[in-house]
Amino acid sequence: MSLAKKGEGKVSPNPMVGAVLAKNETIIAQGYHRYFGGPHAEVETIEKAKAKAKGATLYVSLEPCSHWGKTPPCTQKIIKAGIKKVIAATLDPNPVNSGKGIEELQKGGIETEVGILKEEAEKVNEAFLKFMKRRIPFVIVKAAASLDGKIATYKGESKWITNEKSRRLAHRLRDRVDAILVGVNTIIRDDPSLLPPFKKNSARIVLDSSLRIPLKARILQDQDKADTFVFTTLWSDKDKLLQLEKKGIKVAIMGEEDGKVGLEEVLKKLGELEIMNLLVEGGGEVIGSFFEKRSVDKIFLFLAPRIIGGRGALTWVEGKGVDFLKETPFIEINSVKKMGGDFLLEGHVR
Repeated sequence: MSLAKKGEGKVSPNPMVGAVLAKNETIIAQGYHRYFGGPHAEVETIEKAKAKAKGATLYVSLEPCSHWGKTPPCTQKIIKAGIKKVIAATLDPNPVNSGKGIEELQKGGIETEVGILKEEAEKVNEAFLKFMKRRIPFVIVKAAASLDGKIATYKGESKWITNEKSRRLAHRLRDRVDAILVGVNTIIRDDPSLLPPFKKNSARIVLDSSLRIPLKARILQDQDKADTFVFTTLWSDKDKLLQLEKKGIKVAIMGEEDGKVGLEEVLKKLGELEIMNLLVEGGGEVIGSFFEKRSVDKIFLFLAPRIIGGRGALTWVEGKGVDFLKETPFIEINSVKKMGGDFLLEGHVR
């Protein structure tokens, strides 16, 4: 699985896949899917092994593909290489290939086995599994707050609550996803660029029901580095809309829910754009809306050892909230890491 994870942030909307060829308990070659449109893990591994692949066993984290996409079918490459056995951790959730890859290998005279380390393999590709089943992004919420949950003082000061180590990792999370989403209040208050440190072509999404976004905002000035999508409603300023489009900004009109941009429609549209991983960075109203719609899959919460207090201070989850405790989403905490003096809580929303 560690081989597969090397492709994180580079292969979407494809899954992350790793492969190992072994014979007589000796590893011959190994590889992984490095980038979207590039050779699949099985192909890279077989090409490294060359003639040694004949009679070997191929271990792969996902069922090999049997269909043409950006590259030829991996199953044909495996059969031609003379591989004796294929052990796949899990079937491909893509209905175009699911079960068909294994079936084609069996028809080619190759012994197959599926299910070893299945849970680990599905965890690595949890975003891909959701995307294949529902055609909407896997939603990750990232927030940095004080111990009492505040993301700014009542006067609006927010730089910096967490330490530099936490901020570096928080920015690196952008390299793992296909798009970063914020609300227009974050643009007005902080004027972020939302650019990942290293990854190219990550989309930036702004929810702005009435097009209050300033035309001089940083996020609107560098479309050569990353595309910006502004999701708005029918009630937005039409002159502002034309000005944004002249700047190369992609403006999409969505349905309205309680005066806000409808999230379900936004997620569906992002799915159509093949955005598989979405990082929601806030602020609190936007994050609250995602929780209210039960659309959050995972959280990364950075906590600083500070108490800010104040009824008027912003919190990392706002919005309407729930009426009763039984309605609260449950966070399954997977890990707690110390980040200098800060803490990072990582968990799935159940």
